[in-house]
Amino acid sequence: MASAVAHTGPMIEACEVRTRFGSTVVHDGLSLEVERGEIFALAGASGSGKSTLLREMILLLRPESGSIRVLGRELGNLNGEEALALRQRLGVVFQRGALFSSLAENVALPLREHTSLREPWVSELSRLKIALAGLPAAASSKYPSELSGGMRKRAALARALALDPELLFLDEPTAGLDPLSAGGVDDLVRQLKELLGLTLFVVTHDLDFLWRVADRVAFLVDGRIVGPGTMEALSSSEEAPLKMYFHGPRGRAAREQLWTRR
Repeated sequence: MASAVAHTGPMIEACEVRTRFGSTVVHDGLSLEVERGEIFALAGASGSGKSTLLREMILLLRPESGSIRVLGRELGNLNGEEALALRQRLGVVFQRGALFSSLAENVALPLREHTSLREPWVSELSRLKIALAGLPAAASSKYPSELSGGMRKRAALARALALDPELLFLDEPTAGLDPLSAGGVDDLVRQLKELLGLTLFVVTHDLDFLWRVADRVAFLVDGRIVGPGTMEALSSSEEAPLKMYFHGPRGRAAREQLWTRR
């Protein structure tokens, strides 16, 4: 809902990003681009720096050096007002949801804080976003403790959609879910991309999500990007980290399940 000049280039551009915490180097000359309208997934081992990169892209952390551009804006050059305006064009779903109060309040808060809409419109738009996330209207008054794991993921997604973002960030959207709930989130992500024309940057280690949903995938290995490419192309790579990833027992099982579904 924030007004902005339309951006026509890559939605995200990271160039030679270096991130360090003390003596630990997390990103070492990392570069990637995310194109408009795609579901771009970033995979890699736990602790490889996937979520750290996402937090840098949403202005919660700053790399030691290098450049990150989001919607055409160089993040390192933004003042406070410009950073706030950019954040309003982004939607974020954190791994644990970060929910508070009732579901309806979670969705309504961004609308109250960042728009001049009157309360009846806030309520109506909140109901719409909740429905878009695949949740029943009866769930609107429920608190996080009253929602299942899958419903909490969808509630966080409804809140992320409140301001009609151009770019949506998802941090481990299927983590901790049973296979049925995870499959429902997979389907919802694809539907939202097609329905709303969203671009999505997704951090995940879920092989089913990578095979079923992602348009392109990059792997974070030793602080650098391997790929990106389609899962079909990457699974045929001779690079050692990718061979280990795709041809281990879980990698083979995920691919076999995909072909069985087809």
